[in-house]
Amino acid sequence: MPRCPWAASEPNSTYHDEEWGVPVHDDRKLFEFVILEGAQAGLSWTTILKKRENYRRAFDGFRPEKIARYGARDVKRLLADAGIVRNRLKIAATINNAQMFAIVRQEFGSFDAYLWSFVGGQPIQNRWLRMADVPARTSESDAMSRDLLKRGFKFVGSTICYALMQATGMVNDHLVSCPRHAELGGTRVRRRKNKIALPAATQSIKRVDPVDQ
Repeated sequence: MPRCPWAASEPNSTYHDEEWGVPVHDDRKLFEFVILEGAQAGLSWTTILKKRENYRRAFDGFRPEKIARYGARDVKRLLADAGIVRNRLKIAATINNAQMFAIVRQEFGSFDAYLWSFVGGQPIQNRWLRMADVPARTSESDAMSRDLLKRGFKFVGSTICYALMQATGMVNDHLVSCPRHAELGGTRVRRRKNKIALPAATQSIKRVDPVDQ
């Protein structure tokens, strides 16, 4: 069975097979994806994947407690680093978000508890048949974005938040034709030879996003 179409070549294939859609509950790993998804804004995810190890090196292993203390010297160092996206606003947002991360973790006990509250603590199991069905944002990502922005986070628009949710397994957006869909808790759509209509519980469900992109 085929992978999701966007993962036809490396580095996307390995990332798709091993990480994308796997539930993440480690605070540092979640913060890593906040950094990377924010860095992706206006760029392709393939570009960010190719720079991921450079980001890990440049940003001290994605340790928010250390990034939160970055000063002018660190900003200058990062702006000179060709291995990452040298965008002053994105670098400043990463430092800012590390500082906000500490406040959220103190309030909720963990960044994990906070982020997963927007999906009720459990992955949303979608059942998309085509890539065209997969939304760029949903009511859940809208709510996450609004709250993050209210708390002072930057580069956390709804589309970025939904990409974060997809990456960290808050939603299972593998197509039903992809083996990873079932492996991550989804159910396959089975076609019947006699063409009898599938029961309602097994029909494909298309989520309707009430908010325009």
